[in-house]
Amino acid sequence: MTPELIAVLAVIAVALAFDYTNGFHDAANAIATSISTRALTPRVALAMAAVGNFIGAHFGAEVAKTVGSGLVKLPTGTASLGIVFAGVIGAITWNLITWYFGLPSSSSHALIGGLVGSTIAASGTVLWSGIGESVIIPMVLSPMIGFLLGYIVMIAVQWIFRKGHPGKLNRGFRWAQTASAAAMSVGHGMQDAAKTIGIVVLALYVGGYQDDPGFIPEWAFWTSAAVLAAGTYAGGWRIIRTLGRKIIDLKPPEGFAAETVASGVLYFNALVLGAPISTTHTITSAIMGVGATKRLSAVRWGVAGNIVGAWILTFPAAGSIGALMYFLARPLFS
Repeated sequence: MTPELIAVLAVIAVALAFDYTNGFHDAANAIATSISTRALTPRVALAMAAVGNFIGAHFGAEVAKTVGSGLVKLPTGTASLGIVFAGVIGAITWNLITWYFGLPSSSSHALIGGLVGSTIAASGTVLWSGIGESVIIPMVLSPMIGFLLGYIVMIAVQWIFRKGHPGKLNRGFRWAQTASAAAMSVGHGMQDAAKTIGIVVLALYVGGYQDDPGFIPEWAFWTSAAVLAAGTYAGGWRIIRTLGRKIIDLKPPEGFAAETVASGVLYFNALVLGAPISTTHTITSAIMGVGATKRLSAVRWGVAGNIVGAWILTFPAAGSIGALMYFLARPLFS
């Protein structure tokens, strides 16, 4: 094998390793509320999330193209593959740190931050306009929209079912949560599997194995989807406990409202805008918005503050790790 091929395979391997950590790190995004409300058992929820991720990956082409060609501009060659390799290692490292502390940070922003950090360290070209339009603006707006819509939808649910019997309503919404959790799982696949696909495509283009930075080979969809599904089924119990129990005490109507809002935001950004937004930010803010309909004190703002702190740190922290990893990995890609 040529050095270029070995380098391409190394980048694809770490991209899939990131994909796996993304699965167990972000499994909570799709299923924490359903487990918390006992709408689904943990293993059934994880299996459903894995299948949903696998399906959703095949609808994330626009997100994949944004990640693969809209964030950084790298010349072809082995040295550029080292930049991508280091950026993905930075994302994996930050994923593992936040998973250890049970913080639902954004794997998406860790990946983008790591890639930007390693590119800056290598004096490469960062497409800041693309970062602003496709990352920064959605990063700010999606939690705000998730919170507001979570609040509005939950108010609507409370008004529509105001005369219903609590026991019957809880049973009905547990069934409804099966559908909303499935929708959330597909949305997660659209976003997060697509980001790994984007890195695979970037590696193929930079390594000289395809001429079009926007072309996605079919095997990339299947491989990324399968690995994300496997990681999701492995479960990320620390983060599931944080999202499902520590922000607010969720009941089935609240879980349904939060999942419905979050999946809608994910679908719009993936299918309409092609923007790689954070599933973590979206579902967490929707849960906060739903909880705020009880009373503001129903949300455990101390826990929420720790989560937001992790959100703010993710981009620069993963970027710093990506930059450090570039200097460590550079001799291997010279």
